[in-house]
Amino acid sequence: MATCHCLLLPAPFKPTIIPPKPTSKITCSSITTQSQSAKQNLLTLISDQHRGLKTQNDPIKRSSIIQAIDAMADLGKDTVTTDDSLSATWRLLWTTEKEQLFIIEKAPLFGTQAGDVLQVIDVEKRTLNNVITFPPDGVFFVRSSIEVSSSQRVNFRFTSAVLRGKNWEIPLPPFGQGWFESLYIDEEIRVVKDIRGDYLVVDKAPYAWKE
Repeated sequence: MATCHCLLLPAPFKPTIIPPKPTSKITCSSITTQSQSAKQNLLTLISDQHRGLKTQNDPIKRSSIIQAIDAMADLGKDTVTTDDSLSATWRLLWTTEKEQLFIIEKAPLFGTQAGDVLQVIDVEKRTLNNVITFPPDGVFFVRSSIEVSSSQRVNFRFTSAVLRGKNWEIPLPPFGQGWFESLYIDEEIRVVKDIRGDYLVVDKAPYAWKE
């Protein structure tokens, strides 16, 4: 009987391809959405607080606003906020600074109303003016020199102060120094904490204040 000798070849090897596990992506759009949401939350919380006057007697509201500020600080962490983006006329939206709030609140006792409260910063010229306006002609402003000390901190030293009316001006002596940190900054707003633990939320004024 004839026999057949067959060569048995091994089956071709087929590697098993394991698809990669999906990973979460942090995209620019997701960061922007998160930033806009946190910013809108903060602006909504401070919108009815009369620049902080109402918050002084409302610790629950104050706590909510500071939590919203902390959220903005998280978004601004590891960013540089002391470059040219800091140079602008910034207008007060809300603060915990008692001196500013006192002047805003008591201005009617002197027959006037506080107008815009401003921080006018020029990083290149190393200047800062803190300004409280009393329309139509009054203004109180404090001149300062500044020095950038880190990616978010600026040191300042008051150099002079002026109380000015329509046809008169009273020079006042300088009175202090300290630092502030811009925790978050974008094209519209800036969130600040200072050496005393006070907070400031400002937006870019639609004009440039000049002496």
